Amino acid sequence: MEAVDPNRAFLKDVKRIVIKVGTAVVTQNDGRLALGRLGSLCEQIQALNSQGFEVILVSSGAVGAGRQRLRHRKFVNSMFGEVEKPHVEIDGKACAAVGQNGLMALYDTLFSQLDVTPAQLLVTDNDFKSPEFRNQLTETVISLLSLKVIPIFNENDAVSTRKAPYEDSSGIFWDNDSLAALLSLELKADLLVLLSDVDGLYSGPPSDPKSKLIHTYIKEKLENTITFGDKSRLGRGGMIAKVKAAVYASNGGIPVVITSGFSGDNIVRVLRGQKIGTLFHKDAHTWVSSKELNAREMAISARESSRRLQAISSEERSKILLDIADALEANEKVIINENKADINSAKDFGYETSLIPRLALKPRKVGSLANAIRVIANMEEPIGQILKRTEISDGFILEKMTSPLGVLLVIFESRPEALVQIASLAIRTGNGLLLKGGKEAKRSNAILHKIITSVIPETIGKELITLVTSREQIPQLLKLDDVIDLVIPRGSNKLVSQIKSSTKIPVLGHAENIVLDSKTDYPSACNAMETLLLHKDLLQDGIADQLMKDLYTKGINIYGGPKARWLLDLPEASSLHHEYSSMSCTIEVVDDVDAAIHHINKHGSAHTDCIVTEDHKAADAFLRQVDSAVVFHNASTRFSDGFRFGLGAEVGISTSRIHARGPVGVEGLLTTRWIGRGSGQVVDSDKGVVYTHKDLTQ
Repeated sequence: MEAVDPNRAFLKDVKRIVIKVGTAVVTQNDGRLALGRLGSLCEQIQALNSQGFEVILVSSGAVGAGRQRLRHRKFVNSMFGEVEKPHVEIDGKACAAVGQNGLMALYDTLFSQLDVTPAQLLVTDNDFKSPEFRNQLTETVISLLSLKVIPIFNENDAVSTRKAPYEDSSGIFWDNDSLAALLSLELKADLLVLLSDVDGLYSGPPSDPKSKLIHTYIKEKLENTITFGDKSRLGRGGMIAKVKAAVYASNGGIPVVITSGFSGDNIVRVLRGQKIGTLFHKDAHTWVSSKELNAREMAISARESSRRLQAISSEERSKILLDIADALEANEKVIINENKADINSAKDFGYETSLIPRLALKPRKVGSLANAIRVIANMEEPIGQILKRTEISDGFILEKMTSPLGVLLVIFESRPEALVQIASLAIRTGNGLLLKGGKEAKRSNAILHKIITSVIPETIGKELITLVTSREQIPQLLKLDDVIDLVIPRGSNKLVSQIKSSTKIPVLGHAENIVLDSKTDYPSACNAMETLLLHKDLLQDGIADQLMKDLYTKGINIYGGPKARWLLDLPEASSLHHEYSSMSCTIEVVDDVDAAIHHINKHGSAHTDCIVTEDHKAADAFLRQVDSAVVFHNASTRFSDGFRFGLGAEVGISTSRIHARGPVGVEGLLTTRWIGRGSGQVVDSDKGVVYTHKDLTQ
């Protein structure tokens, strides 16, 4: 048996129910009444009626059923020549008059087989403008319910004076969905059930595999994030109309469930409190934590700001970056003072000494950050670059161009300069950004964020770059795969692994690496040495001893792998993939380049690897076969850096194999989309279309 949703426990107290069944449920694709579904609906209502529930039915379908009958009648009564005349649509009010009679006759027949009596009530929008009518309507319905009669409502479209749905701003209701909501309030119902041709409200079009069924609608969480599909194939409203009606009724205190009318027992399952369909409730916002709401609000605001950023010119985005560079230099003393406070706190709290250099922002560093931002600002416009241009057919050109990803969530450790680099790249590429830095750099990150957002124009919104200050919000943000497009963790391999296992959002991995000759340049850097592989012959010619001596002289602690610990008398390494990020490293001995490649591919982090050799054949094999984001021959892996690669800055170094790999700069924060420019072409089963597929890329 399906589990009961705790938030739906109130349904056990329901007595009076309004059920609205849509046209797509009542009728088949060709407009004929769907006898099987209507029979199942009547059986469910009969069962509820016998159990003491008071059921009020609002039924669509009269216009569709009437149109089917009138088309048939027109065909029968027409001369052959008239049949061949262009099709003229039958008047909808005539369809309603004919269809209502047939629809009610069917309900009467079906209910009579179940020993239930129905009653027909046709209403118009104007009726509800009279207080006397509303009072009389309530008295009549209560009288019918006391006799266990099922009132069946429908809008009397045959005589309605409304121009069209939603066009009359003075309207009280606009379709049978809003009529059902109005009746649930007028008749003080305990529950409104809206039966549709889908299982409930989805995050996107139900036909999209990525769309998810929303079990509880929370306005604060979901507003502006749902993409609706097409309206109902037969009726007037579709899901948009149902949501409007559900929000209206629930705001008035009537719980609403939108669910499928194609299942034979969904109404009964709703009343059991089972988690089917989409529930609307006035207190739903209290069922989620404020942290979750805040996380979603941040992400949505960043997305909205990013769209405004994308709408401005390249020159305007460049100016924002140039203003940021100037603001950083103008506030250099404030930045340094806040950074010193972070450093002192880190020392007081006993952080590892290797962390301090990563945390420190020296005066020259602020200036170099400002200059890096100016480089990015003066880069060629990255958005809208045409990567491929193809003539599909004569006069129809298809273009593949670069496009912003959307909203980025970047989680980084220690280094406050990362905030500046990432923010500048996000602005240049038109992306929204959520940033979470380490608590050890709290004050540095706060002042840098304040300076950066202070120059973002109000027309864009400071929410474009949001600093996440609570660690507890990260799990909530990682759930937002419908709003956040990419997560970029900058830090240890452990951090990357934890994030990848906690989210469905794509993760741009940035893990630790293996380096040969750069350990002492910046021991705590992400491209500093962790493991040194030595060819076995180096143990015989004294080179290994000299390397170890040099490392010891620089204060490096050395640990040995399974072979090296015995051959070189070293303390045992705890792991062949240990992340030191400090003045320590592992040494292991290998027989040849193939063994080195195998070791790296098995134990490495796929970040950056290097071979130092004069054997070009061995080097070529290493460069081809080592499966890392960056691979060097006879060059320090400290070159594995966005700035050194000429990217201006980097948000991290990606070890992923999809989208971006290696140092991620401007290009790595863009995706692509296709733009077609035609001159009236239609597919028409490919008749008369000559596909040229000519490459026009310059």
